[in-house]
Amino acid sequence: MTEMLYMNDVESNYVKEFDARVVERGFDFVVLDRSAFYPLGGGQPSDTGWLEWSGGKAEVKEVTKKEGVRHHLVQNPDIVPEVVHGVLNWDRRYAHMRMHTAQHIVSGVVYDMYKARTVGNQLYHDRSRIDFAPVKFTDEMIAEVESKCNEILATGAKVVICTESRSEIEKNVDAQRANLDLLPKSVQELRVVKVEQYDTCPCAGTHVRSLAEIGKIKIVKKENKGKDRERITYEIVQ
Repeated sequence: MTEMLYMNDVESNYVKEFDARVVERGFDFVVLDRSAFYPLGGGQPSDTGWLEWSGGKAEVKEVTKKEGVRHHLVQNPDIVPEVVHGVLNWDRRYAHMRMHTAQHIVSGVVYDMYKARTVGNQLYHDRSRIDFAPVKFTDEMIAEVESKCNEILATGAKVVICTESRSEIEKNVDAQRANLDLLPKSVQELRVVKVEQYDTCPCAGTHVRSLAEIGKIKIVKKENKGKDRERITYEIVQ
């Protein structure tokens, strides 16, 4: 098992470099005993970056987690020594952090205003999209969502990451907002992202310390994706 260094609290999301040992090699990947790289999943792209050592480096082009946390390399994994120094492509990671925290705000606002749950999302460094159901957005509704989101972002509210029991979440968070039905009943301890007074949601992604780091969002597109299902695309404009 790889120790995921960004999972502990919000400060751990800012780890940019780390030391690790190679515990497994494959045809295009290595598995490390510890890592700050986010693996592809949950609508968030994986981190990229480098593994470095004295006299050499290998580029990490993608990280996946289907069979262990695999750091897929551009170079041959056989050149990588046992001990390495990992370095994230920080601009990419930080863009994903801002986008992901903004997504929680957008999802929370849409749920609070229209009781439409998030049924899919995909983050990118320059834009993100969220699918909602059941809902049929009008232009006026979109304007209201954007305005309310930016009102909340302007508060600069703090973000906290912690672990809570499933029973505690079920007691304090609307099950539809938290999407608890998507999690196996066997999962009883959950990583939770809290934006003080505005939103609480289980999430394994990476996030910023406060909404002040995001600026404003602009909803640039809405699309019909089927019966009672609509997609909005937003960008961060500041």
